[in-house]
Amino acid sequence: MSTEIQNKGSIYLSKPWLASYPEGDAHQIDIPSITIFDILEKSANKHPNKIALVDGERELTFSELKNICERVASSLYKRGFRKGDCISIMVPNSLEYVIAFFSIQRLGGVVVQVNPNYQPAELDHILRNSDSKGIVAFRDQKEKLEKIGLSNDVIFISADQEINEEDNLHRWIATETSELLFRDVQPEDVAYLAFTSGTTGFPKGVMITHSNLVSMQYIGYAGGLYRVFEKGEHCNLGFAPLYHGMGLYSLIESIFIGGRFYLIDKFDMDYILQMIRIQRPTIFYGSPTMYIALLNHPELKKDDLTCFQFCICGSSPLPIEVIKKFEDITGAPMVEAWGLSEATAGVTRNPITGLRKVGSTGVPMPNIDVKIVDIATGTKEMPIGEPGEIIVKGPTVTKGYWKNPDETENSIRDGWLYTGDIGTMDSDGYFYIVSRKKELIITGGFNVYPAEVEQVIYQHSAVLEACVYGVPDAYRGETIKAAIVLKNDAILTAEEIQDWCRERITRYKVPRIIEFKESLPKTAVGKILRQQLT
Repeated sequence: MSTEIQNKGSIYLSKPWLASYPEGDAHQIDIPSITIFDILEKSANKHPNKIALVDGERELTFSELKNICERVASSLYKRGFRKGDCISIMVPNSLEYVIAFFSIQRLGGVVVQVNPNYQPAELDHILRNSDSKGIVAFRDQKEKLEKIGLSNDVIFISADQEINEEDNLHRWIATETSELLFRDVQPEDVAYLAFTSGTTGFPKGVMITHSNLVSMQYIGYAGGLYRVFEKGEHCNLGFAPLYHGMGLYSLIESIFIGGRFYLIDKFDMDYILQMIRIQRPTIFYGSPTMYIALLNHPELKKDDLTCFQFCICGSSPLPIEVIKKFEDITGAPMVEAWGLSEATAGVTRNPITGLRKVGSTGVPMPNIDVKIVDIATGTKEMPIGEPGEIIVKGPTVTKGYWKNPDETENSIRDGWLYTGDIGTMDSDGYFYIVSRKKELIITGGFNVYPAEVEQVIYQHSAVLEACVYGVPDAYRGETIKAAIVLKNDAILTAEEIQDWCRERITRYKVPRIIEFKESLPKTAVGKILRQQLT
């Protein structure tokens, strides 16, 4: 046996997913040492007159976007902002958001991602923790800032199209004539802070570098997407919030491939379906609730979704029944993926071509290493098929949490990111998410993973949405509870759901408490907020 074959066999033993890569897909790629703004500049040079962004009646070509951001960056510098300064963006999906984001990247500042729906207490923590020196927002947000006493400490940059104020994005666009002359941004500089949801306390600012996000683009492209993108022109409906990892990644990806990105400021299913019919997007990024809402839309027609060349689902596991139904209607592969803010966006993904295992989150993408370790110590690697905590290493892993060295040290050990997600790996290197570490239910000494129970509940034809979680129980420690939303006009009792589950899973995993609800609380990208139900 040749040394090359021996070496390859050894790699496949430690990284079995490499053998599952489609033929022609790279196992390891070289990632250029560039910045986020360089991605925009490359596309502006290659596609200067192509439409990059569409926001209602407004459009910008790649060259227009690049030139505007150069001038706005110059205005920021003249206003006193410098490299490394944090500037918050509190704007819904719009041209204003994209211009502000790339302008701050050109300056070398740090974008602080802020949900426009945040209330004063949430804003107070994020703005003070990040030491934001400025905030880009529409004027109707000013009252929130005044309530927390930050209006005099933070420069308010109005995003409104009226240009009366001195500190106004559109005024700078209209009046600034010079471009920023210097370039002082390095790939390892922090590009933005993504504040986590804070389910275990105050939100923490995840530091994402230029290198992290650039690596994510090149790794994602090398992981089979090139087969799709090389087929021709592409467009994406940008309804996932840009302050969220999914939305921002899809925007940068569109810039990266020279595609057209339609900015949509909220997830309105009627409007989304109308846009699909008119614009015929080729790419669709969504969460499970978005796919469920689309499939259950009363006006959905047979050929409405045939424009998609691929669809990616992230944020939480997608019920198998939904995958099958969506693929039957679209004829396009539904690619399940998994990632987290601390790893920039994605970690594993089912191959775009080749073997896709429905229900799994696929295999690690190029340049990314993943292991399953024991939950108690995080040091022992678990056997094939045994659940444990997922840890990740690679160029997309964050450098840590902003101003939080203790949490950074706890979460990143020897270069490995401890994700808090519980999963398994099969013999082919495909990963399956079982639960969050903190969502693990221990009832009567048995471990129960909510995702497993939810999959069973979703198989019932009357169920639209479901969320399983543990509630305190003096005898068992925890009791399993399920919150369920039924489809329109469906009738179902708690006993019927419990009987359904008993036929499909072990008795101790069957929910003892069933609560039917009209809706479930969700994040802006449709991920169910389990912690608000507990």
